[in-house]
Amino acid sequence: MPRPRSSAGRGRLLFALDATASREPTWDRACYLQAEMFKEAAALGGLDIQLCFYRGYREFHASPWFKDSAGLLAYMAKVHCVGGMTQIERVLDHTLAETQHRRINALVFVGDCMEESIDRLCDRAGKLGLLGVPAFVFHEGHDWVAAKAFQQIAKLSAGAYCHFDATSAQQLRDLLRAVAAYAAGGRQALEDLGQREGGLVRQLEHQLKGG
Repeated sequence: MPRPRSSAGRGRLLFALDATASREPTWDRACYLQAEMFKEAAALGGLDIQLCFYRGYREFHASPWFKDSAGLLAYMAKVHCVGGMTQIERVLDHTLAETQHRRINALVFVGDCMEESIDRLCDRAGKLGLLGVPAFVFHEGHDWVAAKAFQQIAKLSAGAYCHFDATSAQQLRDLLRAVAAYAAGGRQALEDLGQREGGLVRQLEHQLKGG
């Protein structure tokens, strides 16, 4: 596969969320916490973020690229969750298409279930790995089918998987800050943050090192 074009200066992060009905509480928390991603990345050269989400009957949306938290928050505030099936394959396909135009430093996906072909998802994840786009998959809840799929997506893309407590805004905050640091400053920035804060950040760092 062709090498992606390198980005100039600022990091680029694709922030993908399951916006089906079960995800509404975490969507609200993500709206509140997304400014932390920009804040963490600011000292490392900055970050551009695109939000994409799925919901309802085959609805899939991708926002413009935002350079600051105000624009992203305004966009997210207009979105409400709607019941439907998962569309993770479309998230991965969209990421592959975007990175062909200009390099994406990382994909974040936050979800709680998986209702698709794991083999098709793994195929897309492997392609992301070849393009150098790690997927950071953050799993809310205890669905074992989702856990198995999410772990494989992370592994094949050379990314990381982490389970978080649905009641803990702090855990999600730490995870989003960690990936923002990685997207803006690379592994060294993530390692520096992990040394300062430990916990879930060190878990992500350890997985990226192949531990």
